[in-house]
Amino acid sequence: MRAKTFELCERLGKSLLSMGSTITTAESCTGGGLASSITAIPGSSAWFELGFITYSNSSKKKILGIESALIDSHGAVSTEVVEAMASKSLAIANADYAIAISGIAGPSGGTIDKPVGTVCVAWAFHSNISSQTFKFPGNRDQVRSQAVEISLIQMLKYIN
Repeated sequence: MRAKTFELCERLGKSLLSMGSTITTAESCTGGGLASSITAIPGSSAWFELGFITYSNSSKKKILGIESALIDSHGAVSTEVVEAMASKSLAIANADYAIAISGIAGPSGGTIDKPVGTVCVAWAFHSNISSQTFKFPGNRDQVRSQAVEISLIQMLKYIN
């Protein structure tokens, strides 16, 4: 894990602890990388209890209860789907905050509309959800790393 990611996770933990809040994650293209980064922080169990890795569309449906129609109409890599992932993970985990990530890390799987490097991220606090689509350069590992980092940076802005 990059030093910057570790520092962002430490800051997130301190913020959540000071508020007495918890966070959950719902990840697809990062494959648990965000949850892994969070749990690298000693004491993170005080503010992180549960993370979901819903890599396939069927797992998004089965584990999080994402509607097939939503994935069919917008695609798994869409703000609509990551917002649903964030909302559903909040409810299941009974957390205060959530980060959801879905994207195309490559090297294949991209389309003209959604090229490799396209990543959608959602941040949620109870019923307040915001999302954004990013286009990250680089190889698979770089796309995944950037997705984790930006999700943490934006969450810190979101909660402060």
